[in-house]
Amino acid sequence: MKRLNKFISECGICSRREADNLIISGRVVINGKVVSELGTKVSEKDIVEVDGKVLKEEKKEYYLLYKPREVISTTHDEVNRKSVVDLVKSKGRVYPVGRLDYDTTGIILLTNDGELSNILTHPKRDIEKMYVAKVKGFFKKGDAITLSNGIVLDGVMTKKASFKLKKYNKKTDTSYVNVIITEGRNHQVKNMFNYLGYDVLKLKRERYAFLDLSGLKSGEYRALSLKEVKKLYSLK
Repeated sequence: MKRLNKFISECGICSRREADNLIISGRVVINGKVVSELGTKVSEKDIVEVDGKVLKEEKKEYYLLYKPREVISTTHDEVNRKSVVDLVKSKGRVYPVGRLDYDTTGIILLTNDGELSNILTHPKRDIEKMYVAKVKGFFKKGDAITLSNGIVLDGVMTKKASFKLKKYNKKTDTSYVNVIITEGRNHQVKNMFNYLGYDVLKLKRERYAFLDLSGLKSGEYRALSLKEVKKLYSLK
């Protein structure tokens, strides 16, 4: 027996938290009956449906993708732009863990393991993400200290981070800045730079926890090893 939300996430439909919303909204049926009670458990003999589709546990898949520019990191788009899921050849239904902006490049994970996705995206997890940002102008040391110590965005203080000038190109008047954050707010890195008046020209995520882009070119991907998956689970 296992909890219904866990079973749904293991079928690659969504995370456990999202599964709870499906259950509450009456979209889940067990053996022909609508179930809306959280904490319900199911066995291998039970037939579980979501929106009329019978669920079956899929073989777990885990991928690391070097996301190119002008690719969305959601599974659906109203204007049919290319998605990260279009770049990964999978027999199952994988979806991205978190998001990267349309014009942001770099590392993003895709999986059909809802439990792992929930671990990695939970707000209480302080998983390090490292970026390199190209910004207009000279990035001052005082501004690096201000952003590293935290600023208020949308009424909430950002967690301590690391902003360090990597190099400055005097000819183009642009700075390259190494950034490490542990949060996953929408457009967070860009918004933090914008807070102090810096325009972000390019942004690339080079590391996610212990994973990096070694051996990959833009648009390429690889499967994660069992050892890497176990290490990601240990981050909880």
